[in-house]
Amino acid sequence: MEDFTLRIELDGNRLFDLHGPADITKETTEGIVNAANSSLLGGGGVDGAIHDAGGRSILAECKRIVAEIGSLPAGKAVLTTGGRLPAKYVVHTVGPVYYGGRRGEPKILASCYRDSIRVADDHGIRSLAFPAISTGAFGYPAAEAAKVALPASFEAFAHTTHLMHVRFVFFDIATLKTYTTEFERLHHSGTITPLRIERASA
Repeated sequence: MEDFTLRIELDGNRLFDLHGPADITKETTEGIVNAANSSLLGGGGVDGAIHDAGGRSILAECKRIVAEIGSLPAGKAVLTTGGRLPAKYVVHTVGPVYYGGRRGEPKILASCYRDSIRVADDHGIRSLAFPAISTGAFGYPAAEAAKVALPASFEAFAHTTHLMHVRFVFFDIATLKTYTTEFERLHHSGTITPLRIERASA
């Protein structure tokens, strides 16, 4: 299936994309975000794919970080290089496991996006690609995750100094459509006020 991009132009020459279906390990943004587990030792889904594609150097850096700080709490983010990935950097963040929203999952998920954007901006990264955090093995329903992820990301992105391009990359078309629908809702409600919106298929 051909891929689709919804490109949103914002104040301050910022760009925000919703893109898919695509493989985040092939993204050429300066940084990509890994939906990691707290051990930072790799796993399944996006986490495993990033470690497999990036090679052993990412795991070695993750082990050094864990040796310094211990396991990474859910909602927080840390940075490593990208190893063999096209992206120069990987921002690792730990999403919440979904228990019906009763254990603070929305707050933790929002923190994942805010802290990832903060870490990227603090390190001068100018473009960053996200997966749909927690919507795989952690069980967060995509429609509920989108309601948290998009507002949190737009809010944090509005205050960056270096980061000028945020890109959401979805593995499947269904998740892309879910997040696109949520963006349209936020747009029509006036919560997000872009300068321009472009839709493109390739």
